[in-house]
Amino acid sequence: MSMKTASLPDSGFTTTIPEKSNVRWFVCFLLFAATTINYMDRSVFSLIEPLLHLPFMGWIPGLDATHQPAYDINFGRVLICFQIAYGVGFLFAGRLIDKLGTKTGYALAVFVWGLASLSHSLVTTVIGFCIARIFLGLGESGNFPAAIKATTEWFPSEERALATGLFNSGSNASAFIAPILIAAVTARFGWHAAFLCTGSMGMIWLVVWLLFPYNKLRRGATQTQANLAPVTEGGSLYAILFRHRGFWAFFLAKGLTDPIWWFYLFYLPKFLNDNYGLNLSHVKYPLFVIYTAASIGSISGGWLSGFLMNRGFSINAGRKTALLVCALCVIPIMFVPHMHTLFPNNAWPAIALFCLATAAHQGWSANLFSTPTDMFPSTAISTIVGLGGAAGAAGGAAFTWLVSHYFSRHPLLIFTLGGSAYVVALLIFQILVPRLGVRRNA
Repeated sequence: MSMKTASLPDSGFTTTIPEKSNVRWFVCFLLFAATTINYMDRSVFSLIEPLLHLPFMGWIPGLDATHQPAYDINFGRVLICFQIAYGVGFLFAGRLIDKLGTKTGYALAVFVWGLASLSHSLVTTVIGFCIARIFLGLGESGNFPAAIKATTEWFPSEERALATGLFNSGSNASAFIAPILIAAVTARFGWHAAFLCTGSMGMIWLVVWLLFPYNKLRRGATQTQANLAPVTEGGSLYAILFRHRGFWAFFLAKGLTDPIWWFYLFYLPKFLNDNYGLNLSHVKYPLFVIYTAASIGSISGGWLSGFLMNRGFSINAGRKTALLVCALCVIPIMFVPHMHTLFPNNAWPAIALFCLATAAHQGWSANLFSTPTDMFPSTAISTIVGLGGAAGAAGGAAFTWLVSHYFSRHPLLIFTLGGSAYVVALLIFQILVPRLGVRRNA
């Protein structure tokens, strides 16, 4: 069987082009399942929030246990612990996965976050919740670096964005599954069982992953293992990456656009409530529609670049055309603040713009996640994705601060930034990497 190699121009790296195997779609399913469980584990705490109005959650020195501000302060502290740990975890999770390999590294990440999820059921103090959320964040930070690395090892360039879009849709699938499952479990067994339920799902996934002969089948299917020598021989990987324009293109694009997705997740229900009076019982229907649109965008956006490549587009043209389409589709979100004036009693015009923007973001994300695989070998992918995730987390924190100070008074400013971020990110990407892709040799 012949082996196809590809030299990465001006990169100093050499990688190989995976050959197709039908087993790759089972791997994609496993990545989808892990991503779904990942988001379910992180959402349980918020979903059972009404059941946590307990004395230990409201305790803070100097205030009565039932004092609502005390509860809000501690609840916020628990959430922040997860966000900080998740961002910090990206800094080393990717490099660890690159060193251990995809199978071992992914298994370790799921084991850590699964145990952390299970441990929530034993918590009896605010500090206990904070510690559990810290380990959950550290473990969950390994999901995307490992999953993107797996797509690099199993899928050819023209299919990587589609595979990424498929497994990334698990983040939206969890928004459908988690509320129904957690409500049923907590109603019958109490809030402790909610953490046992999702944590157990992670452990079941881990058993399947460990039994799956990942490395054996990958060597036969993709022919990538033999020629992927460590890229750090004679130097530090970080030193190599920090001199590479492709790394900075991905890093900055994640830092500029990830915060917009977090903005939708955190502020969309509040926006619909403040402007259209949709309470929790009514907002679930618009959210269902929006997350469905996001799933469609994730898959179709990833499909688009592969479709173009299969029609003769180069990797550079196919990937960047898909990114441009997604970036342009986000722009109409700027008009959301005007929808309340034009349609004061109808939330659906604004919801339609949110659908378009979230779908475009997920399509953008599927293609952006695939760009490191076009520039770097599998042995460096998790490190790069991890550092990009850290940039997204830092940008998200900065944008959240901006939103908290200006959203209520200047919503047009926030939506303008959200609508323009993708075009700006793509422009920077084009300046830094005018020619994306690999040079294929027989």
